[in-house]
Amino acid sequence: MTESAPSCHGSGTASAPAAPGTPHPLDPLTADEFRAAAAVLRRDKGVDERWRFAAIELREPAKDVVRAFRAGDPVRREARVTAWSRDEGVPYKAVVSLTDDAVVSWEAVPGQQANMTVDEWHEAHEVLIRHPDVVAALAKRGITDLDLVLIDTWAYGHSLIPQGFQDRRVGWTDVWRRSAPNANPYANPVMGLHFVVDLNTMELLQIEDTAPPAEPAVMGEYVPSLVPGLQQRTDVKALEIIQPEGVSFALDGHELRWQKWTMRLGFNYREGLVIHRLEYDGRPVAHRMSFAEMVVPYRDPSPDHHRRTAFDAGEWGLGNMTTSLKLGCDCLGDITYVDAVLHDTRGEPYTIENAICLHEEDDGVLWKHVDEQAGSEVRRSRRMVVSFHATVANYEYLTYWRFYQDGTIQCEVRATGIMVTSAFEGDAPPYGTVVDERTYAPIHQHFIVARLDMEVDGPENTVVVTESEALPMSEDNPHGLAVVTRSRPVETEAEGRLDLDFATQRSFKVVNRTKPNRLGTAPGYKLYPTSALPSMAHPDAPFRQRAQVIDHPVWVSRFDEEERWPSGEFCNQSRRDEGLPEWQKADRPLTDTDVVLWHVFGIHHVPRPEDWPVMPVDVVSFELKPVGFFDRNPALDVPPAPGRCH
Repeated sequence: MTESAPSCHGSGTASAPAAPGTPHPLDPLTADEFRAAAAVLRRDKGVDERWRFAAIELREPAKDVVRAFRAGDPVRREARVTAWSRDEGVPYKAVVSLTDDAVVSWEAVPGQQANMTVDEWHEAHEVLIRHPDVVAALAKRGITDLDLVLIDTWAYGHSLIPQGFQDRRVGWTDVWRRSAPNANPYANPVMGLHFVVDLNTMELLQIEDTAPPAEPAVMGEYVPSLVPGLQQRTDVKALEIIQPEGVSFALDGHELRWQKWTMRLGFNYREGLVIHRLEYDGRPVAHRMSFAEMVVPYRDPSPDHHRRTAFDAGEWGLGNMTTSLKLGCDCLGDITYVDAVLHDTRGEPYTIENAICLHEEDDGVLWKHVDEQAGSEVRRSRRMVVSFHATVANYEYLTYWRFYQDGTIQCEVRATGIMVTSAFEGDAPPYGTVVDERTYAPIHQHFIVARLDMEVDGPENTVVVTESEALPMSEDNPHGLAVVTRSRPVETEAEGRLDLDFATQRSFKVVNRTKPNRLGTAPGYKLYPTSALPSMAHPDAPFRQRAQVIDHPVWVSRFDEEERWPSGEFCNQSRRDEGLPEWQKADRPLTDTDVVLWHVFGIHHVPRPEDWPVMPVDVVSFELKPVGFFDRNPALDVPPAPGRCH
């Protein structure tokens, strides 16, 4: 869905790619394995050229297999595959044994639609832009240079599909127009013009064509050569980040080691980057961490926007949308890049070069104290950063997993890119912000769902909710100072839908009660949910029916290897959420067992004029901090900066 952009002329140092490393059960699929999975299904299940492959990914082995694995052990490999025939229209789910060259399972999933694909997006544009009815509709609006037109296909929610088309694989489109080659298409929405297209046959099914408002004089360009009168700053001096002795981390295949942290790097079409087998000083912290969904509803009921809700992971795939990173632009310093391999709808692999960026950053002061006799002791904080960037049509999501010397984990998302806008006449619509002449950007939300498969000191984990309470004045508390905390375990899934409470400073910890620390308490990691937001939607709203996970910022579920997608496996044209809300109806026990912590966070974006024509990053994050995981400050052993700070 992305187009080439002008290069960024930055600086830095990129080290050579890592050696392949010892094979491991969690290594992402290779190019040969993608081809092999597709070939097995062609041979054994009649998957011919009329079929598309929506998804091929590693079927991750059971956790006990991964824990028991040792270098040199034989590695069995399986792939999960979703494919469909464009003639039949029904998706099929398969498991293919790459080790045995055989189909393990093959299941039709009638009534569902596989995820959208990049190939379909491009093909829909190419077919529609040549369709005579489309050409005529554009000409009626004075648009005749079709090379300047972008037709952007979106996925549907089932209830919003026009009558008669609900059993077909369909998309609806926006139309945008560039003012010149390489100009910003999103600066010029072709309002009131939308197409409904059958993505299996590439048939134009319907044209929605209503009279647009008069086109305003908008300055929506951001490429310097296209911005009228732009004078770039001349007082920005060079900033270099150097590590003269090299980096402090090592990458062996997909295993990353940095100081006391170790982890494995995974990647797939839907989640993009996955962090596997995270350990600190040999102690397990998490089995797997990733983004399992991203829901973006536009809160504008107007004809141009009422269908505009994207499931960026479930409908399109963050991995599919991942872009190559550039040295000195996206990553600054002494950088190691990791490529990612995905596949197209024919099952043919392709490589995203520099998909993942690895580097260290200075993070200011880690700890400090000044004593009148002992003097000053200062330690600087350093963090290991693992990042990837995804461009989903007009928006960019820049994701950073950061690992700190004191055991803290931070996940940060920076949203940038270009807002969707509409022209208007008369009074500005109340559903957005005026950002240019007779142009407004709708209010919208970004709900990101992090799936945190924790393993704190082993798999026997419990989520504990802790609240602070101010005690009333009494003989023991005459000045009203006393504050105590009260904790309770989340015992079953019926209790596993959790909300924030400012008044009690409610917190959520994943603890291991079976392995008390030296102080007699359970080692744990605490979630700091600093960017949660409410859904603010009627229960019957179609997007909320399809994404009930956004109703609560914290969820707890019992681990099941098939329960990966919080809004269901098939979000494209979905009717309602078939994920977390359905799984939790089993009300499984959650204490001292294998649990998954889900955190919903994101952005309630009320646009600003300053967000136009390209948006400065909007930053949201959460943290996982050790609580009782260590007996004392684990960063006492960090040395001072050479020749300084002591």
